[in-house]
Amino acid sequence: MTSAHWKTAFYQAVMNTPLQHSLLTLMPLLESWDGQKLHADGKKWAKQISALPKSEGSTLSLGDTLTVRSDIDLSEGEKKRVESVLRQFMPWRKGPFDFFGVFVDTEWRSDWKWQRLKPHINDLSSHRVLDVGCGSGYHLFRMREAGAKQVIGIDPTTLFFYQFQCLKRYGADLNIHYLPLGIEDMPQSKAFDTVFSMGVLYHRPDPLLFLKQLKSQLLNGGQLVLETLVIEGDESTVLMPKDRYAQMRNVYFLPSIPAMILWLEKVGFKDVRLVDDNITSCEEQRSTPWMDNLSLKDFLDPLDSNKTIEGYSAPRRATFIAINR
Repeated sequence: MTSAHWKTAFYQAVMNTPLQHSLLTLMPLLESWDGQKLHADGKKWAKQISALPKSEGSTLSLGDTLTVRSDIDLSEGEKKRVESVLRQFMPWRKGPFDFFGVFVDTEWRSDWKWQRLKPHINDLSSHRVLDVGCGSGYHLFRMREAGAKQVIGIDPTTLFFYQFQCLKRYGADLNIHYLPLGIEDMPQSKAFDTVFSMGVLYHRPDPLLFLKQLKSQLLNGGQLVLETLVIEGDESTVLMPKDRYAQMRNVYFLPSIPAMILWLEKVGFKDVRLVDDNITSCEEQRSTPWMDNLSLKDFLDPLDSNKTIEGYSAPRRATFIAINR
């Protein structure tokens, strides 16, 4: 993978599309981005990607487990080499993946979230889709599988960018692109049919500004798919944790479901509806050999799993769909 390949592929993909005018803003940011300088492990990660089996003769299958296979079976020694390479990218949080028979059991069963969500979203066929806070990019491939013609993910986390490149190495022909940027870096494109944001809102100190930033990426009539942590209560109920929430430092606002609907309506969305309300289980988020740090069960009260270790209600995630007007 050359340092410029992914950038060139993105520029070519958005030429002669509604996103073309955004390149004036995006190109300087992308040209100046260098993951090998931004992170102490950047050079190692870039090198390790090139140590994975070549893409020729390999296929990437989309589904609950994103699976890479070769037309020639790898020997046990070659599989151990693949596993050794992939372990350089730990922790793996969103997945699962299978690289040549090496199963990457990620912290999150992201396929469960997609299964809950997919029946409720508008048909993605021929949609241009943006995923804000896309992590390693697992859901980008599921969105493409669902028929989206072009999928773009943004996330400033350097490790997630390189994890995505491990997959994209085998799906170069898919119109899926990862930009290592935050939503604040994006021009107001008004170019996307659908915008996803899952697990980001509660990390933003100004949630209404964040909602406006998401809205600015949507065409009129486009759909927003938003998942966030919520609490019990009425329109006036919002939790701002004093310090940590489930051991996370950067958690600002957890609204009730009615408050979240009100926020969306306040910034100009219509037809807001709740499509999923789910208490996160320790089967969906857990430690694995590929994410061997503490996980959800360690963040809950050991005497009452309905509470976090700080005494707040346990993580409950709600998903909303709203239409831009």
